[in-house]
Amino acid sequence: MVVWFTLFTIVLPWVGAACVWLTGDRRPRLLKGLAVSFAVATGLVSLGILPFATQRTVVSIPLGGVFGDLTLVPDGLGAVIAVIATVVGCLAVIFSLDYMKPGEQLARYYALILFFIGAMAGVGLAGSLLLMFLFWEITAFCSYALISFHNDDPKAVKGGIQALIMTQLGGVGLLAGGLLAYSFLGNTQISSFLAQAHTIPAGILSLIAFGFLAAAAAKSAQIPLHSWLPDAMEAPTPVTALIHAATMVNAGVYLLARFYPAFKSVPGWSTTVIVVGMLSAFLAGLMALASNDIKRVLAYSTVSQLGYMVYAIGTGSIFAGMFQLLSHAIFKALLFLGAGAVITAVGTRDMTRMGGLGKKMPFVRAAFIIGALGLVGLPIANGFFSKDLLLESGLKNGPFWAYLFMLTGTGITALYTLRLVWKVFYGKSNGDEPAHDGLPAMRIALGLLALGTLTSWLLAGGFSQLLAATLPFHSIEVEGTLKIVEQVVLAPATWITLGVVAVGFAVWIKRDLFKGLSQALEPVLSRGLGFDWINRKVTDLTVGIGTRLQVTQTGQLNWNILGILAGLVVLLLVLVRGK
Repeated sequence: MVVWFTLFTIVLPWVGAACVWLTGDRRPRLLKGLAVSFAVATGLVSLGILPFATQRTVVSIPLGGVFGDLTLVPDGLGAVIAVIATVVGCLAVIFSLDYMKPGEQLARYYALILFFIGAMAGVGLAGSLLLMFLFWEITAFCSYALISFHNDDPKAVKGGIQALIMTQLGGVGLLAGGLLAYSFLGNTQISSFLAQAHTIPAGILSLIAFGFLAAAAAKSAQIPLHSWLPDAMEAPTPVTALIHAATMVNAGVYLLARFYPAFKSVPGWSTTVIVVGMLSAFLAGLMALASNDIKRVLAYSTVSQLGYMVYAIGTGSIFAGMFQLLSHAIFKALLFLGAGAVITAVGTRDMTRMGGLGKKMPFVRAAFIIGALGLVGLPIANGFFSKDLLLESGLKNGPFWAYLFMLTGTGITALYTLRLVWKVFYGKSNGDEPAHDGLPAMRIALGLLALGTLTSWLLAGGFSQLLAATLPFHSIEVEGTLKIVEQVVLAPATWITLGVVAVGFAVWIKRDLFKGLSQALEPVLSRGLGFDWINRKVTDLTVGIGTRLQVTQTGQLNWNILGILAGLVVLLLVLVRGK
Protein backbone atom coordinates (compact mmCIF):
# COMPACT_ATOMS: atom_id res chain seq x y z
CA MET A 1 0.00 0.00 0.00
CA VAL A 2 2.75 2.47 0.95
CA VAL A 3 4.38 1.87 -2.44
CA TRP A 4 1.32 3.16 -4.28
CA PHE A 5 0.76 6.06 -1.91
CA THR A 6 4.39 7.14 -2.39
CA LEU A 7 4.35 6.82 -6.17
CA PHE A 8 0.97 8.50 -6.61
CA THR A 9 2.00 11.45 -4.43
CA ILE A 10 4.62 12.31 -7.05
CA VAL A 11 3.06 11.00 -10.25
CA LEU A 12 -0.58 12.06 -9.74
CA PRO A 13 0.05 15.85 -9.84
CA TRP A 14 2.30 15.38 -12.87
CA VAL A 15 -0.48 13.53 -14.66
CA GLY A 16 -2.77 16.39 -13.63
CA ALA A 17 -0.31 18.92 -15.03
CA ALA A 18 -0.31 17.10 -18.38
CA CYS A 19 -4.12 16.91 -18.45
CA VAL A 20 -4.47 20.61 -17.60
CA TRP A 21 -1.92 21.60 -20.23
CA LEU A 22 -3.63 19.50 -22.92
CA THR A 23 -7.05 20.89 -22.00
CA GLY A 24 -5.82 24.43 -22.66
CA ASP A 25 -7.48 27.76 -21.96
CA ARG A 26 -10.42 27.26 -24.30
CA ARG A 27 -12.39 25.29 -21.68
CA PRO A 28 -11.75 27.15 -18.41
CA ARG A 29 -14.39 25.35 -16.34
CA LEU A 30 -13.01 21.92 -17.24
CA LEU A 31 -9.49 23.24 -16.73
CA LYS A 32 -10.22 24.44 -13.20
CA GLY A 33 -12.14 21.28 -12.36
CA LEU A 34 -9.21 19.10 -13.40
CA ALA A 35 -6.70 21.23 -11.48
CA VAL A 36 -8.71 21.11 -8.25
CA SER A 37 -9.51 17.40 -8.62
CA PHE A 38 -5.90 16.36 -9.09
CA ALA A 39 -4.69 18.72 -6.32
CA VAL A 40 -7.23 17.42 -3.80
CA ALA A 41 -6.58 13.79 -4.77
CA THR A 42 -2.83 14.30 -4.34
CA GLY A 43 -3.29 15.84 -0.91
CA LEU A 44 -5.44 12.92 0.23
CA VAL A 45 -3.02 10.34 -1.18
CA SER A 46 -0.05 11.97 0.57
CA LEU A 47 -1.84 11.76 3.92
CA GLY A 48 -2.07 8.02 3.34
CA ILE A 49 1.73 7.77 3.59
CA LEU A 50 1.84 8.85 7.23
CA PRO A 51 0.51 5.64 8.86
CA PHE A 52 2.95 3.58 6.78
CA ALA A 53 6.04 5.81 7.06
CA THR A 54 9.18 3.70 7.08
CA GLN A 55 12.95 4.03 6.85
CA ARG A 56 13.15 1.24 4.25
CA THR A 57 13.22 1.72 0.49
CA VAL A 58 9.77 1.13 -1.02
CA VAL A 59 10.53 1.96 -4.65
CA SER A 60 13.80 1.22 -6.43
CA ILE A 61 14.51 1.85 -10.10
CA PRO A 62 17.87 0.30 -11.08
CA LEU A 63 19.72 2.35 -13.66
CA GLY A 64 23.02 0.53 -13.25
CA GLY A 65 26.51 1.85 -13.78
CA VAL A 66 27.49 5.08 -12.14
CA PHE A 67 23.87 6.13 -11.58
CA GLY A 68 22.98 3.23 -9.30
CA ASP A 69 19.39 2.96 -8.12
CA LEU A 70 16.79 5.73 -7.99
CA THR A 71 14.96 5.10 -4.73
CA LEU A 72 12.01 6.47 -2.76
CA VAL A 73 12.05 6.25 1.04
CA PRO A 74 8.91 7.59 2.79
CA ASP A 75 10.35 8.12 6.27
CA GLY A 76 8.75 10.55 8.72
CA LEU A 77 10.76 13.58 7.63
CA GLY A 78 10.16 13.06 3.92
CA ALA A 79 6.50 12.16 4.38
CA VAL A 80 5.80 15.37 6.29
CA ILE A 81 7.52 17.47 3.60
CA ALA A 82 5.37 15.72 0.99
CA VAL A 83 2.17 16.30 2.99
CA ILE A 84 2.97 20.00 3.44
CA ALA A 85 3.65 20.40 -0.29
CA THR A 86 0.50 18.61 -1.41
CA VAL A 87 -2.00 19.86 1.18
CA VAL A 88 -0.91 23.50 1.04
CA GLY A 89 -0.69 23.12 -2.74
CA CYS A 90 -4.27 21.86 -2.81
CA LEU A 91 -5.46 24.90 -0.85
CA ALA A 92 -3.46 27.25 -3.09
CA VAL A 93 -5.16 25.76 -6.15
CA ILE A 94 -8.59 26.18 -4.54
CA PHE A 95 -7.78 29.78 -3.60
CA SER A 96 -6.68 30.42 -7.19
CA LEU A 97 -10.19 29.72 -8.48
CA ASP A 98 -11.26 33.16 -7.27
CA TYR A 99 -7.86 34.86 -7.41
CA MET A 100 -6.79 34.25 -11.02
CA LYS A 101 -8.68 36.20 -13.66
CA PRO A 102 -10.05 34.70 -16.90
CA GLY A 103 -7.68 34.99 -19.84
CA GLU A 104 -4.50 34.81 -17.72
CA GLN A 105 -3.08 31.67 -19.39
CA LEU A 106 -4.62 29.47 -16.71
CA ALA A 107 -3.47 26.22 -18.32
CA ARG A 108 0.17 27.24 -17.92
CA TYR A 109 -0.47 28.47 -14.38
CA TYR A 110 -2.18 25.34 -13.04
CA ALA A 111 0.13 22.98 -14.93
CA LEU A 112 3.21 24.59 -13.37
CA ILE A 113 1.72 24.49 -9.87
CA LEU A 114 0.82 20.80 -10.17
CA PHE A 115 4.24 20.04 -11.65
CA PHE A 116 5.85 21.82 -8.71
CA ILE A 117 3.76 19.95 -6.14
CA GLY A 118 4.94 16.60 -7.47
CA ALA A 119 8.58 17.72 -7.60
CA MET A 120 8.53 19.11 -4.06
CA ALA A 121 7.03 15.89 -2.74
CA GLY A 122 9.84 14.11 -4.59
CA VAL A 123 12.51 16.16 -2.79
CA GLY A 124 11.24 14.82 0.52
CA LEU A 125 10.62 11.23 -0.57
CA ALA A 126 13.82 10.72 -2.62
CA GLY A 127 16.15 8.11 -1.16
CA SER A 128 19.12 8.84 -3.42
CA LEU A 129 21.14 12.01 -3.81
CA LEU A 130 20.82 11.87 -7.58
CA LEU A 131 17.01 11.72 -7.51
CA MET A 132 16.80 14.39 -4.82
CA PHE A 133 18.98 16.70 -6.90
CA LEU A 134 16.76 16.10 -9.95
CA PHE A 135 13.63 17.07 -8.02
CA TRP A 136 15.54 19.98 -6.41
CA GLU A 137 16.27 21.43 -9.84
CA ILE A 138 12.70 20.94 -11.08
CA THR A 139 11.38 22.99 -8.16
CA ALA A 140 13.83 25.76 -9.10
CA PHE A 141 12.54 25.77 -12.68
CA CYS A 142 8.90 25.91 -11.53
CA SER A 143 9.70 28.73 -9.13
CA TYR A 144 11.37 30.73 -11.91
CA ALA A 145 8.51 30.09 -14.35
CA LEU A 146 5.84 31.12 -11.84
CA ILE A 147 7.66 34.21 -10.56
CA SER A 148 7.91 35.30 -14.20
CA PHE A 149 4.34 34.20 -14.92
CA HIS A 150 3.34 37.75 -15.91
CA ASN A 151 6.06 37.82 -18.53
CA ASP A 152 5.00 41.22 -19.85
CA ASP A 153 6.03 42.75 -16.51
CA PRO A 154 9.77 43.57 -16.41
CA LYS A 155 9.85 43.35 -12.60
CA ALA A 156 8.39 39.84 -12.71
CA VAL A 157 10.89 38.67 -15.32
CA LYS A 158 13.76 40.22 -13.39
CA GLY A 159 12.59 38.62 -10.16
CA GLY A 160 12.37 35.22 -11.84
CA ILE A 161 15.85 35.47 -13.31
CA GLN A 162 17.32 36.57 -9.98
CA ALA A 163 15.62 33.70 -8.13
CA LEU A 164 16.86 31.18 -10.69
CA ILE A 165 20.46 32.43 -10.62
CA MET A 166 20.75 32.70 -6.82
CA THR A 167 19.21 29.31 -6.11
CA GLN A 168 21.21 27.67 -8.89
CA LEU A 169 24.47 29.06 -7.51
CA GLY A 170 23.62 27.31 -4.27
CA GLY A 171 22.61 24.19 -6.20
CA VAL A 172 26.19 23.90 -7.42
CA GLY A 173 27.15 23.17 -3.81
CA LEU A 174 24.62 20.34 -3.62
CA LEU A 175 25.79 18.86 -6.93
CA ALA A 176 29.47 19.09 -6.00
CA GLY A 177 28.82 17.61 -2.56
CA GLY A 178 26.82 14.75 -4.01
CA LEU A 179 29.52 13.92 -6.57
CA LEU A 180 32.20 13.95 -3.87
CA ALA A 181 30.12 11.65 -1.68
CA TYR A 182 29.62 9.26 -4.59
CA SER A 183 33.31 9.23 -5.47
CA PHE A 184 34.21 7.96 -1.97
CA LEU A 185 31.22 5.73 -1.18
CA GLY A 186 30.45 4.30 -4.62
CA ASN A 187 26.71 4.88 -4.43
CA THR A 188 24.26 7.76 -4.11
CA GLN A 189 21.93 6.38 -1.42
CA ILE A 190 21.24 8.87 1.37
CA SER A 191 21.07 6.12 4.00
CA SER A 192 24.51 4.83 2.97
CA PHE A 193 25.94 8.33 3.17
CA LEU A 194 24.55 8.89 6.69
CA ALA A 195 25.86 5.50 7.84
CA GLN A 196 29.32 5.82 6.27
CA ALA A 197 30.03 9.56 6.40
CA HIS A 198 32.68 8.95 9.07
CA THR A 199 34.72 6.95 6.56
CA ILE A 200 35.11 9.95 4.23
CA PRO A 201 38.34 11.94 4.77
CA ALA A 202 37.75 14.91 7.08
CA GLY A 203 38.69 17.54 4.50
CA ILE A 204 36.39 16.07 1.86
CA LEU A 205 33.52 15.75 4.34
CA SER A 206 33.98 19.43 5.23
CA LEU A 207 33.69 20.38 1.54
CA ILE A 208 30.49 18.34 1.25
CA ALA A 209 29.05 19.82 4.44
CA PHE A 210 29.67 23.43 3.48
CA GLY A 211 28.55 22.78 -0.11
CA PHE A 212 25.24 21.51 1.22
CA LEU A 213 25.02 24.53 3.53
CA ALA A 214 25.46 26.86 0.55
CA ALA A 215 22.67 25.02 -1.28
CA ALA A 216 20.42 25.27 1.77
CA ALA A 217 21.14 28.97 2.29
CA ALA A 218 20.29 29.77 -1.33
CA LYS A 219 17.13 27.65 -1.42
CA SER A 220 15.85 28.90 1.94
CA ALA A 221 16.83 32.53 1.18
CA GLN A 222 19.26 32.89 4.07
CA ILE A 223 21.60 35.85 4.39
CA PRO A 224 23.57 36.76 2.31
CA LEU A 225 21.63 34.92 -0.46
CA HIS A 226 18.19 36.10 0.61
CA SER A 227 17.24 39.07 -1.54
CA TRP A 228 15.75 36.95 -4.34
CA LEU A 229 12.79 36.07 -2.12
CA PRO A 230 11.35 39.60 -1.64
CA ASP A 231 11.78 40.18 -5.38
CA ALA A 232 9.89 36.91 -6.02
CA MET A 233 6.74 38.59 -4.73
CA GLU A 234 5.89 39.56 -8.31
CA ALA A 235 4.47 36.05 -8.68
CA PRO A 236 0.71 35.52 -8.24
CA THR A 237 -0.07 35.46 -4.51
CA PRO A 238 -1.15 31.77 -4.35
CA VAL A 239 2.26 30.94 -5.83
CA THR A 240 4.06 32.94 -3.17
CA ALA A 241 1.97 31.23 -0.49
CA LEU A 242 2.78 27.77 -1.83
CA ILE A 243 6.33 28.00 -3.14
CA HIS A 244 7.90 30.99 -1.44
CA ALA A 245 6.39 30.61 2.03
CA ALA A 246 5.28 27.06 2.75
CA THR A 247 7.20 24.60 0.58
CA MET A 248 10.21 25.23 -1.67
CA VAL A 249 11.94 27.59 0.73
CA ASN A 250 11.68 24.85 3.35
CA ALA A 251 13.83 22.59 1.17
CA GLY A 252 17.04 24.15 2.47
CA VAL A 253 16.03 23.58 6.09
CA TYR A 254 15.02 20.03 5.18
CA LEU A 255 18.43 19.44 3.56
CA LEU A 256 20.27 20.53 6.71
CA ALA A 257 18.02 18.42 8.94
CA ARG A 258 18.32 15.37 6.69
CA PHE A 259 22.13 15.38 6.71
CA TYR A 260 22.74 16.75 10.20
CA PRO A 261 24.00 13.40 11.59
CA ALA A 262 26.72 13.31 8.92
CA PHE A 263 27.87 16.91 9.36
CA LYS A 264 27.49 17.67 13.07
CA SER A 265 31.09 16.65 13.79
CA VAL A 266 32.58 18.73 10.96
CA PRO A 267 34.66 21.50 12.57
CA GLY A 268 32.90 24.86 12.41
CA TRP A 269 29.85 23.59 10.53
CA SER A 270 27.30 23.76 13.35
CA THR A 271 28.55 27.17 14.44
CA THR A 272 28.30 28.49 10.87
CA VAL A 273 24.74 27.15 10.58
CA ILE A 274 23.83 28.88 13.85
CA VAL A 275 25.32 32.19 12.68
CA VAL A 276 23.56 32.03 9.30
CA GLY A 277 20.22 31.34 10.98
CA MET A 278 20.77 33.99 13.65
CA LEU A 279 21.69 36.75 11.19
CA SER A 280 18.81 35.85 8.88
CA ALA A 281 16.27 35.85 11.71
CA PHE A 282 17.49 39.15 13.16
CA LEU A 283 18.32 41.22 10.08
CA ALA A 284 15.36 40.10 7.94
CA GLY A 285 13.06 41.05 10.81
CA LEU A 286 14.52 44.56 10.76
CA MET A 287 14.06 44.79 6.98
CA ALA A 288 10.39 43.83 7.36
CA LEU A 289 9.92 47.00 9.43
CA ALA A 290 10.95 49.24 6.53
CA SER A 291 8.62 47.92 3.82
CA ASN A 292 5.12 49.13 2.98
CA ASP A 293 4.45 46.37 0.44
CA ILE A 294 2.30 43.78 2.22
CA LYS A 295 3.82 40.86 0.33
CA ARG A 296 7.41 42.02 0.82
CA VAL A 297 6.83 42.34 4.56
CA LEU A 298 5.68 38.73 4.60
CA ALA A 299 8.64 37.74 2.41
CA TYR A 300 11.16 39.25 4.84
CA SER A 301 9.21 37.58 7.62
CA THR A 302 9.65 34.25 5.83
CA VAL A 303 13.42 34.77 5.60
CA SER A 304 13.44 35.56 9.32
CA GLN A 305 11.35 32.56 10.35
CA LEU A 306 13.43 30.22 8.19
CA GLY A 307 16.40 31.61 10.10
CA TYR A 308 14.87 30.28 13.32
CA MET A 309 14.66 26.81 11.79
CA VAL A 310 18.24 26.94 10.51
CA TYR A 311 19.36 28.07 13.98
CA ALA A 312 17.54 25.08 15.50
CA ILE A 313 19.32 22.66 13.16
CA GLY A 314 22.67 24.21 14.08
CA THR A 315 21.99 23.61 17.79
CA GLY A 316 21.01 20.00 17.11
CA SER A 317 17.32 20.59 17.89
CA ILE A 318 16.01 18.63 14.92
CA PHE A 319 12.53 17.96 16.24
CA ALA A 320 12.01 21.57 17.36
CA GLY A 321 13.18 22.87 13.98
CA MET A 322 10.91 20.51 12.04
CA PHE A 323 7.97 21.26 14.33
CA GLN A 324 8.47 24.97 13.60
CA LEU A 325 8.72 24.16 9.87
CA LEU A 326 5.31 22.48 10.01
CA SER A 327 3.74 25.33 11.99
CA HIS A 328 5.27 27.99 9.75
CA ALA A 329 4.05 26.31 6.58
CA ILE A 330 0.48 26.57 7.86
CA PHE A 331 0.36 30.05 9.36
CA LYS A 332 2.52 31.68 6.69
CA ALA A 333 0.41 30.20 3.88
CA LEU A 334 -2.60 31.62 5.75
CA LEU A 335 -0.99 35.07 5.94
CA PHE A 336 0.01 35.12 2.28
CA LEU A 337 -3.40 33.98 1.09
CA GLY A 338 -5.00 36.50 3.44
CA ALA A 339 -2.82 39.15 1.82
CA GLY A 340 -3.99 37.89 -1.56
CA ALA A 341 -7.62 38.35 -0.52
CA VAL A 342 -6.84 41.90 0.56
CA ILE A 343 -4.97 42.71 -2.66
CA THR A 344 -7.84 41.33 -4.74
CA ALA A 345 -10.34 43.44 -2.80
CA VAL A 346 -8.49 46.78 -2.85
CA GLY A 347 -6.29 46.44 -5.95
CA THR A 348 -2.99 47.39 -4.33
CA ARG A 349 -0.11 45.92 -2.31
CA ASP A 350 0.77 49.27 -0.73
CA MET A 351 -0.18 49.28 2.96
CA THR A 352 -0.20 53.08 3.06
CA ARG A 353 -3.25 52.94 0.78
CA MET A 354 -5.08 50.50 3.01
CA GLY A 355 -6.24 50.96 6.60
CA GLY A 356 -9.61 50.33 8.21
CA LEU A 357 -10.26 47.21 6.13
CA GLY A 358 -11.28 45.19 9.17
CA LYS A 359 -14.79 46.65 9.08
CA LYS A 360 -15.19 45.78 5.41
CA MET A 361 -13.46 42.38 5.59
CA PRO A 362 -14.20 40.81 9.01
CA PHE A 363 -13.70 37.22 7.87
CA VAL A 364 -10.35 37.92 6.20
CA ARG A 365 -9.30 40.02 9.20
CA ALA A 366 -10.10 37.18 11.62
CA ALA A 367 -8.18 34.64 9.53
CA PHE A 368 -5.23 37.01 9.12
CA ILE A 369 -5.06 37.71 12.86
CA ILE A 370 -5.02 33.98 13.58
CA GLY A 371 -2.05 33.68 11.21
CA ALA A 372 -0.42 36.63 12.96
CA LEU A 373 -0.82 34.87 16.33
CA GLY A 374 1.07 31.92 14.89
CA LEU A 375 3.80 34.14 13.48
CA VAL A 376 4.35 36.03 16.73
CA GLY A 377 4.04 32.85 18.81
CA LEU A 378 1.07 33.61 21.05
CA PRO A 379 -1.28 31.07 22.66
CA ILE A 380 -3.09 29.04 21.40
CA ALA A 381 -1.66 29.17 17.89
CA ASN A 382 0.76 26.49 16.69
CA GLY A 383 3.67 28.94 16.53
CA PHE A 384 3.49 29.46 20.31
CA PHE A 385 4.42 25.84 21.02
CA SER A 386 6.87 25.28 18.17
CA LYS A 387 8.80 28.54 18.47
CA ASP A 388 9.07 28.44 22.26
CA LEU A 389 10.19 24.81 22.12
CA LEU A 390 12.78 25.85 19.52
CA LEU A 391 14.09 28.73 21.67
CA GLU A 392 14.19 26.58 24.78
CA SER A 393 16.14 23.89 22.92
CA GLY A 394 18.49 26.53 21.56
CA LEU A 395 19.10 27.89 25.06
CA LYS A 396 20.01 24.41 26.31
CA ASN A 397 22.08 23.21 23.36
CA GLY A 398 23.45 26.34 21.68
CA PRO A 399 25.61 29.34 22.58
CA PHE A 400 24.00 31.91 24.86
CA TRP A 401 24.98 34.86 22.62
CA ALA A 402 23.04 33.35 19.73
CA TYR A 403 20.02 32.76 21.96
CA LEU A 404 20.00 36.45 22.92
CA PHE A 405 19.84 37.46 19.26
CA MET A 406 17.02 35.01 18.59
CA LEU A 407 15.15 36.22 21.66
CA THR A 408 15.48 39.82 20.48
CA GLY A 409 14.18 38.65 17.12
CA THR A 410 10.90 37.59 18.74
CA GLY A 411 10.34 41.19 19.83
CA ILE A 412 11.09 42.43 16.31
CA THR A 413 8.63 39.85 14.94
CA ALA A 414 5.93 41.13 17.27
CA LEU A 415 6.68 44.71 16.22
CA TYR A 416 6.49 44.23 12.44
CA THR A 417 3.50 41.89 12.73
CA LEU A 418 1.45 44.38 14.76
CA ARG A 419 2.51 47.11 12.35
CA LEU A 420 1.30 44.98 9.42
CA VAL A 421 -2.06 44.11 10.99
CA TRP A 422 -2.68 47.68 12.12
CA LYS A 423 -1.82 49.31 8.80
CA VAL A 424 -4.07 46.94 6.85
CA PHE A 425 -7.10 46.34 9.05
CA TYR A 426 -7.19 49.16 11.60
CA GLY A 427 -6.51 52.87 11.82
CA LYS A 428 -7.81 55.43 9.39
CA SER A 429 -9.08 54.24 6.02
CA ASN A 430 -6.85 55.45 3.19
CA GLY A 431 -9.07 54.42 0.30
CA ASP A 432 -12.72 54.60 -0.67
CA GLU A 433 -12.79 51.46 -2.80
CA PRO A 434 -15.43 48.87 -1.84
CA ALA A 435 -13.84 45.69 -0.50
CA HIS A 436 -15.44 42.24 -0.59
CA ASP A 437 -14.82 39.98 2.39
CA GLY A 438 -13.15 37.16 0.50
CA LEU A 439 -14.74 35.23 -2.34
CA PRO A 440 -16.09 31.69 -1.66
CA ALA A 441 -13.04 29.68 -2.76
CA MET A 442 -10.78 32.08 -0.88
CA ARG A 443 -12.81 31.57 2.30
CA ILE A 444 -12.50 27.79 2.06
CA ALA A 445 -8.70 27.95 1.86
CA LEU A 446 -8.40 30.63 4.56
CA GLY A 447 -10.79 28.86 6.91
CA LEU A 448 -8.98 25.51 6.70
CA LEU A 449 -5.56 27.12 7.21
CA ALA A 450 -6.86 29.13 10.17
CA LEU A 451 -8.19 25.91 11.70
CA GLY A 452 -4.82 24.27 11.12
CA THR A 453 -3.02 27.18 12.79
CA LEU A 454 -5.15 26.76 15.91
CA THR A 455 -5.02 22.97 16.13
CA SER A 456 -1.91 21.54 14.42
CA TRP A 457 0.10 21.76 17.67
CA LEU A 458 -1.99 18.81 18.86
CA LEU A 459 0.03 16.69 16.44
CA ALA A 460 3.32 17.38 18.23
CA GLY A 461 3.52 14.08 20.08
CA GLY A 462 2.66 11.98 17.05
CA PHE A 463 5.13 13.99 14.99
CA SER A 464 7.99 13.26 17.42
CA GLN A 465 7.09 9.56 17.44
CA LEU A 466 7.02 9.51 13.64
CA LEU A 467 10.46 11.09 13.35
CA ALA A 468 12.00 8.98 16.11
CA ALA A 469 10.72 5.73 14.60
CA THR A 470 11.94 6.37 11.07
CA LEU A 471 15.14 8.43 11.46
CA PRO A 472 17.65 6.04 13.05
CA PHE A 473 20.63 8.39 12.68
CA HIS A 474 19.06 11.48 14.30
CA SER A 475 18.55 10.24 17.89
CA ILE A 476 15.23 12.04 18.34
CA GLU A 477 13.60 11.63 21.74
CA VAL A 478 9.95 10.58 21.76
CA GLU A 479 7.66 12.91 23.71
CA GLY A 480 3.88 13.04 23.98
CA THR A 481 1.85 16.12 23.14
CA LEU A 482 0.88 16.70 26.76
CA LYS A 483 4.51 16.53 27.87
CA ILE A 484 5.57 18.96 25.14
CA VAL A 485 2.81 21.41 26.09
CA GLU A 486 3.77 21.12 29.76
CA GLN A 487 7.43 21.63 28.90
CA VAL A 488 6.65 24.79 26.93
CA VAL A 489 4.17 26.31 29.37
CA LEU A 490 6.26 25.71 32.50
CA ALA A 491 9.63 26.71 31.03
CA PRO A 492 10.89 30.09 32.35
CA ALA A 493 12.24 30.78 28.83
CA THR A 494 8.66 30.82 27.52
CA TRP A 495 7.63 33.62 29.84
CA ILE A 496 10.78 35.55 29.04
CA THR A 497 9.90 35.25 25.34
CA LEU A 498 6.34 36.46 25.96
CA GLY A 499 7.79 39.42 27.85
CA VAL A 500 9.98 40.32 24.88
CA VAL A 501 6.94 40.00 22.60
CA ALA A 502 5.08 42.41 24.88
CA VAL A 503 7.97 44.87 24.52
CA GLY A 504 7.69 44.60 20.74
CA PHE A 505 3.97 45.40 20.91
CA ALA A 506 4.68 48.33 23.25
CA VAL A 507 7.22 49.81 20.83
CA TRP A 508 4.55 49.96 18.11
CA ILE A 509 1.95 51.41 20.46
CA LYS A 510 4.45 54.10 21.54
CA ARG A 511 5.95 54.42 18.07
CA ASP A 512 5.94 58.20 18.13
CA LEU A 513 8.70 58.08 20.75
CA PHE A 514 10.93 56.22 18.29
CA LYS A 515 10.13 58.29 15.20
CA GLY A 516 13.63 59.76 14.97
CA LEU A 517 15.30 56.34 15.19
CA SER A 518 12.96 54.82 12.59
CA GLN A 519 13.54 57.71 10.18
CA ALA A 520 17.31 57.29 10.55
CA LEU A 521 17.23 53.53 9.96
CA GLU A 522 14.60 53.38 7.22
CA PRO A 523 16.87 54.43 4.29
CA VAL A 524 19.38 51.71 5.18
CA LEU A 525 16.80 49.01 5.87
CA SER A 526 14.74 49.79 2.77
CA ARG A 527 17.84 49.12 0.64
CA GLY A 528 18.26 45.72 2.25
CA LEU A 529 21.34 46.68 4.30
CA GLY A 530 23.39 46.53 1.11
CA PHE A 531 22.70 42.86 0.45
CA ASP A 532 20.26 43.69 -2.35
CA TRP A 533 23.04 45.52 -4.19
CA ILE A 534 25.43 42.57 -3.79
CA ASN A 535 22.87 40.04 -5.00
CA ARG A 536 21.94 42.30 -7.93
CA LYS A 537 25.59 42.55 -8.97
CA VAL A 538 25.97 38.76 -8.82
CA THR A 539 22.88 38.38 -10.99
CA ASP A 540 24.06 41.01 -13.47
CA LEU A 541 27.50 39.38 -13.66
CA THR A 542 25.97 35.97 -14.37
CA VAL A 543 23.66 37.39 -17.03
CA GLY A 544 26.59 39.28 -18.57
CA ILE A 545 28.71 36.16 -18.78
CA GLY A 546 25.80 34.35 -20.40
CA THR A 547 25.40 37.15 -22.93
CA ARG A 548 29.07 36.99 -23.89
CA LEU A 549 28.86 33.21 -24.27
CA GLN A 550 26.11 33.64 -26.84
CA VAL A 551 28.82 33.65 -29.50
CA THR A 552 29.16 29.91 -28.87
CA GLN A 553 25.50 29.45 -29.87
CA THR A 554 25.40 28.47 -33.51
CA GLY A 555 21.66 28.79 -33.88
CA GLN A 556 21.60 25.43 -35.67
CA LEU A 557 19.80 22.71 -33.76
CA ASN A 558 21.87 19.80 -35.09
CA TRP A 559 25.15 21.33 -33.93
CA ASN A 560 23.65 22.17 -30.54
CA ILE A 561 22.47 18.60 -30.03
CA LEU A 562 25.88 17.29 -31.11
CA GLY A 563 27.55 19.55 -28.51
CA ILE A 564 25.21 18.37 -25.75
CA LEU A 565 25.80 14.71 -26.63
CA ALA A 566 29.57 15.22 -26.77
CA GLY A 567 29.52 16.82 -23.36
CA LEU A 568 27.43 13.97 -22.00
CA VAL A 569 29.82 11.37 -23.38
CA VAL A 570 32.79 13.15 -21.81
CA LEU A 571 30.99 13.33 -18.45
CA LEU A 572 30.11 9.63 -18.54
CA LEU A 573 33.70 8.69 -19.40
CA VAL A 574 35.00 10.74 -16.48
CA LEU A 575 32.51 9.12 -14.09
CA VAL A 576 33.27 5.59 -15.33
CA ARG A 577 37.01 6.21 -15.12
CA GLY A 578 36.59 7.64 -11.61
CA LYS A 579 34.73 4.52 -10.54
